[in-house]
Amino acid sequence: MTVIDIPEGSLFGANNLPYGVFSTAGTQPRVGVRVGDSVLDLSVVFDDPAFAEPTLNAFMAQGRARWDEVRAALQDLVAGDVPAEAVHAVADVTLHLPIDVADYVDFYASENHASNLGRLFRPDNPSPLMPNWKHLPVGYHGRSSTVVVSGVDIVRPCGQRKGPNDPAPVFGPSTRLDIEAEMGFIVGVGSEMGSTVTPDEFADHCFGAVILNDWSARDIQAWEYVPLGPNLGKSFATSISPWVVPLAALEAARIDTPVQDPEPLPYLKGTEKWGLDIDLEVEWNGHVVSRPPYAQMYWSPAQMLAHTSVNGAATRTGDLFGSGTISGPEKDQRGAFIELTWGGKEPVQVGDETRTFLEDGDEISISATAPGPDGTRIGFGEVRTRILPAKDAGR
Repeated sequence: MTVIDIPEGSLFGANNLPYGVFSTAGTQPRVGVRVGDSVLDLSVVFDDPAFAEPTLNAFMAQGRARWDEVRAALQDLVAGDVPAEAVHAVADVTLHLPIDVADYVDFYASENHASNLGRLFRPDNPSPLMPNWKHLPVGYHGRSSTVVVSGVDIVRPCGQRKGPNDPAPVFGPSTRLDIEAEMGFIVGVGSEMGSTVTPDEFADHCFGAVILNDWSARDIQAWEYVPLGPNLGKSFATSISPWVVPLAALEAARIDTPVQDPEPLPYLKGTEKWGLDIDLEVEWNGHVVSRPPYAQMYWSPAQMLAHTSVNGAATRTGDLFGSGTISGPEKDQRGAFIELTWGGKEPVQVGDETRTFLEDGDEISISATAPGPDGTRIGFGEVRTRILPAKDAGR
């Protein structure tokens, strides 16, 4: 037996206990929990075959009562002795995509982000927001098969694009490759087709949260998105962090959303607070360029899930929905480079260089923390990715 050391001030103490999927040399992926700088192998400490699975899906499908039971048991367990063979140093494990992604929907829930893009693309409009924006959480349906975990490099996408001065469309690598710093929320228990999930039922369905980077090829997106919205400019990759912070760990981070005016329709109203006080940090080649505040998000994740299901669409274990780009009112709080550089017209300083959009070899890291109980903080880890050169660019 052994005692897991939790350094003072650790973002991964007993108040957090995020779940992930890991392997060690010569072993199969299974479920673990991060405790300090260690990973606790749940397939060793619990007699439950769900923890020997290569994803969290089987455990998530067991439902909220089971999530709460396991969390309480883990908090007791890590306070004392644990089997030595169940403990591995974080540095010695390989982390895997934590879930089998069922469906992926990405929203557009930041008023600051939506307003900035409106000013960029529709400067003559009296309002930067589209008429529907304050009435419903706008989103698009993405591609679950290209959701990858932190550390998986992203190949620059190729596609069709047409710039304002091009006489005809051309094909080639994206020249305006961008990030979107977001949070992602994972459905643990789905809902049947024809039924709905209310905002106050959110915690019964949502298992936890991850950091999400919704990669965006802005030149491909600009040419394709009218009239049906993003497709190839988004579908080539979405990256998430490997640790899933359980919703129960975010109790101290729950806050009101900004004032929603006009008042949302009844199906989007709930009695519980599901705004979240999460601070993100974006690094570009090791240099911090933005600190987006999730607390500024206009639509809550509970409202996003309610809107997803209000037409009777089924939800499933492993569904992932992104918040959309997180941006604050200040320039250094913008969560996408199209905003940060104002459409490429205002380059930003990245170390000794100035940049607008991503170049081959660039590395992006997005990290996040949130308040825990009694003045502590909890962490989500990071999603870190490097850009590789395009393939098949001459087609």
